[in-house]
Amino acid sequence: MNEETIETDCLVIGAGLAGSAYALQMARAGWRVELLSLGGAFETNSDRAQGGIIYDPPGSPGSLAGDIMTASAGTANPAAIDQLVREGPAALRELLLEEAPVPFDLDPAGSLDRTREAGHGTRRIIHAKDFTGHAIQTAVAARVAAEGRINRRTGWVALDLLTLSHSAADLAGRYEPLTCFGCYALDPAGDRVHAMVARKTVLATGGLGDVFLHSTNQPGSVGHGVAMAWRVGARVIDLEYVQFHPTVFYRKHAPRFLVTEALRGEGGVLVDGRGHRFMDDADPRGSLAPRDVVTRAIQGHLTRTGETCVWLDLSARPADYLRSRFPGVHAQCLANGVDLTREPIPVVPAAHYSCGGVHTDLQGRTNVRHLNAIGETACTGLHGANRLASTSLLEALVAARATAATDAAELATMPAPKARPRPWVSPRRQADPLLVRQDLLLVQQTMWNYAGIIRSPRRLARARRILLELREDIQGFYRDCRPSRELVELRNAVQVALLVVHAASLNPTSQGCHCLVAAAKE
Repeated sequence: MNEETIETDCLVIGAGLAGSAYALQMARAGWRVELLSLGGAFETNSDRAQGGIIYDPPGSPGSLAGDIMTASAGTANPAAIDQLVREGPAALRELLLEEAPVPFDLDPAGSLDRTREAGHGTRRIIHAKDFTGHAIQTAVAARVAAEGRINRRTGWVALDLLTLSHSAADLAGRYEPLTCFGCYALDPAGDRVHAMVARKTVLATGGLGDVFLHSTNQPGSVGHGVAMAWRVGARVIDLEYVQFHPTVFYRKHAPRFLVTEALRGEGGVLVDGRGHRFMDDADPRGSLAPRDVVTRAIQGHLTRTGETCVWLDLSARPADYLRSRFPGVHAQCLANGVDLTREPIPVVPAAHYSCGGVHTDLQGRTNVRHLNAIGETACTGLHGANRLASTSLLEALVAARATAATDAAELATMPAPKARPRPWVSPRRQADPLLVRQDLLLVQQTMWNYAGIIRSPRRLARARRILLELREDIQGFYRDCRPSRELVELRNAVQVALLVVHAASLNPTSQGCHCLVAAAKE
């Protein structure tokens, strides 16, 4: 593999809503942007968001800040909440209503239609039917494509970050503060590794749900940004708080897909096989309790009864309303043999969102100079131990806006990087794809069985033993074989899985998404 150096002002790794919004902000400010994405414009977790995005202008009824704090089990960062509540409306309006207008649904009076989701005290979520993420991603991706200062590289795989300590040709860089100056990236079309040198590097790689066997995430969402950041010394935080979405379609031999929480916001209720509304027994809020509460209640019910799933009953709503308001879920269910206008939807929980990630301040800055993280990859403490529904898309906008404003100001007086990267050298041997797939499956099964919805010290210890041995094998694999997307995914997945298990092992307190059972009950 021959190496070529590419230089830019801003390198953005990940092209979901957070990465794309940041790229647009920096391009508008006059800076050159390289935007790397593993897949096409719609192969992102942002594109999969169904329910909606919070639009809660000042003076709206209810307390968004209070709802976020309550959902987090009282553990969220008040400063991060304040930033979201204060800056969120302007960030949404500027990009999604003005610059890249999204066809949000309107009420009969012509105003933005608002729905309610679990954990919210009022209707404050705007939406585009039940494919809000796709509508947003479509509008934003079109703006990215039209912006001349953004060069999108589709299918490129970030391998490792460039830092003075790890990658500079001049060994004296080891004595400098931790400093990032880009990344090594694989261009699969030419089978070449390039050193991409940048003044600012932004991690926006999305979540880590795909390290679990059952997930709502885009395939390959294994926490790439978290793994790369951790390898160069960035601080990671709150990784034990992995949110499991309570309602994912379940039918044997059928694909799993998200069944939006907005269905419960519009009157859907969870019932068991006898039609009993078991959530009313579990929490005063019933089926509108926060996600962690609902998920554990479902898991506990399935464990006690031996049932394979629970059911989402929508009979309180007219069929015509369900078809028009939720056409995406209706079509997906119908394609898999369930007509939600006539029968309840079979659902189970699945890994959904990482509340933790690479630690940043409110301007996206990590403890590594010139390395930022935004979106689900980052953790400002906004979600604490559990995320409130429909905050993630808004967080992506707010973080992108704040980080871009800070970076644009810094770049105005910041010299270009002087460091030159060491040449990349790759073995010629190809990895065995069967072994790569099998090892990834073992990571996912281990995480689901021993570090999933309900954890215990013994389960976590077993997961750690399995993953440590597996990591040794995978590292040997990686050293001996030329890089590929699949091999990079495996390498990052096992490292992120170990970080999640380690964080869970260090936290003795059950709260939010992190639920422990006592050793005596194992």
